[in-house]
Amino acid sequence: MAKYGKWISGALGWWLLGPVGGIVGFALGSLFDAASSKSAAPPRPPEGGAPRDGFTVSLLVLMAAVLKADGKVMQSELDYVKKFLVQRFGAEAAKEALLFLRKILEQPLPLYEVCRQIRTNLNLSARLELLHLLFGIAAADGEISASERNITKRIAEHLGVSDADYESVSAMFATSDRRWAYKVLEVERTATDDEVKKAYRRMAVKHHPDKVAKMGEDVQRAAAEKFRKVQEAYERIKQERGMK
Repeated sequence: MAKYGKWISGALGWWLLGPVGGIVGFALGSLFDAASSKSAAPPRPPEGGAPRDGFTVSLLVLMAAVLKADGKVMQSELDYVKKFLVQRFGAEAAKEALLFLRKILEQPLPLYEVCRQIRTNLNLSARLELLHLLFGIAAADGEISASERNITKRIAEHLGVSDADYESVSAMFATSDRRWAYKVLEVERTATDDEVKKAYRRMAVKHHPDKVAKMGEDVQRAAAEKFRKVQEAYERIKQERGMK
């Protein structure tokens, strides 16, 4: 699609089916009607079907769920989202994403059904990256509210993300907690140095940006931030313990 191709370009993707397809179809229809009413060229049908499309559509739908978590969407929150998207995906993509997001926010979101569809079609690495990006949105104003934490927890459960993985990603945004580094690596403070090293190697593999390479360079760049948090957590523990 000419105007919105940065975020949606695959007509044959799984996301055109089921509840996600219904949500995206409504958004596209609204944008089509708006373009037609202004005598502008309406978006042309998308072409192809890349893994990236399913990921980016999933991000927008789940992002809407987080924004609506406290029952209202503030302009300040949308401003934070715009800044967040520009930093990670560029100005052009952010502009397009906000157009879709505003239309998605107008709809009820069947969260369980949406997450079940995403879980069926995206691997664990992609789902963990979605969760990481959602936490970034929730933490954009400096703190994660109880309602935002509740919705991200529900999303994680519905996506099939384990409690340990949820706490690991959550801890990446709670570095004021003295235990954050251990939570990121999914080990206890009582773990031996050897157990810490093994945990780091395991988490480095799990969160390596190459795991989402098929989702596109923009998603891979965003995933690199999560990978750096794993490295930072390991370095913090090494420094604390005097490990070599």
